Amino acid sequence: GHAPHYFKLVSVQVMIRHGDRYPLYAIPKTKRPDIDCMLLPSRKPSHPQLEAFIKQMSKGSAAQMEGSLGSLPRYPSHSLCEMGELTQTGVVQHLRNGQLLREIYINKHKLLLSDWSAKQLYLETTGKSRTLQSALALLYAFLPGFDWKKIVMRHQWSTIFCSGSCDCPMRNHYLEEEQRRQYSLRVKNNDLEKAYVDMAKIVGIPTRQLRASNPIDSLLCYFCHNVSFPCTKTGCIGMEHFKVIKGHQLEDERERQEKKIYFLYALLATHPLLNQTVNRLQRIAEGKEEEVFVLYSAHDVTLSPVLSALGITEARFPRFAARLVFELWQDGKRPKEHFIRILYNGADVTFQTSFCKDYYKRSSKPMCPLEKFVNFVKRDMFLVFNSTNYYDACRRRPL
Repeated sequence: GHAPHYFKLVSVQVMIRHGDRYPLYAIPKTKRPDIDCMLLPSRKPSHPQLEAFIKQMSKGSAAQMEGSLGSLPRYPSHSLCEMGELTQTGVVQHLRNGQLLREIYINKHKLLLSDWSAKQLYLETTGKSRTLQSALALLYAFLPGFDWKKIVMRHQWSTIFCSGSCDCPMRNHYLEEEQRRQYSLRVKNNDLEKAYVDMAKIVGIPTRQLRASNPIDSLLCYFCHNVSFPCTKTGCIGMEHFKVIKGHQLEDERERQEKKIYFLYALLATHPLLNQTVNRLQRIAEGKEEEVFVLYSAHDVTLSPVLSALGITEARFPRFAARLVFELWQDGKRPKEHFIRILYNGADVTFQTSFCKDYYKRSSKPMCPLEKFVNFVKRDMFLVFNSTNYYDACRRRPL
């Protein structure tokens, strides 16, 4: 919360990746990692508000949940986690996120007063239980004991949050190009191939089938939960396999930034979401909008392209419970002037963005003028496609 003392915080928009989850894929012919998704306040990692959170969630039938969200559980509750289910660690991560945001934005900056109204919140999540539950955990620690009648949870069917603007042929073209790049990098990596062949032998399946089961997803879960890697009669998948795959992922991240195909995909993929964000910030700056706290609960495939499109190249891949925050500030001496600040996992990344890098060199203010962000989203995002708007950029073949 660093700002000149005469600045006023007027709105906060938060994008999160869901918290720690059980794997989405199983390694064939191995026992699934034995992880309990029941919430037990006595078990580590815990949180002082965990027990109160569980109580609050059981009363949630008064909330308005759009679409299929109403049929999802509001917190995890299986003694053996289901595939992709949020774990207790994941719930605790977002209780901590909510608590941090509360300390700064509610206690210090009085962003929402105790009599806040439903209009002041905008909440949106994809249709997965892990994103809904992450949103509710963060919201609970941010506004403990909130009134369920004021909660309207919107359902977003697209993981890139493109709402009504998802038709974009060139976005799909760049995504396919990016997948080709990933494939050719993988094929070149002999150590990676050896590791897959070796692991496939251990579990007794074809290498192709093992690769398709995306073993890194499971292995990360074993690793993060301190559960020993799976074994069969033939041997054990071990740390050396894990290191090779993880090393390849890091190399892939580096090449992805150099080759810029992903960046082109990211610009087209995130424009609808960034455009919605900018329109909202402009309306708030003009005093027309009341949405002071916005929460998008999403996935790594949502956050990653947003970071790329903004030009924040130093940001690491979004880990579980990553948070990206857009703050809107008003200059108290010149009330018409508004500034934004962007934080990623608590670090100020405003001046790493492509649209505010240069401004920083010339200004003493610790933030970026809102119009810089507006011009970027409304105009400059399309320059690289030799276009002036989203519709055209989505349809213009590269030369």
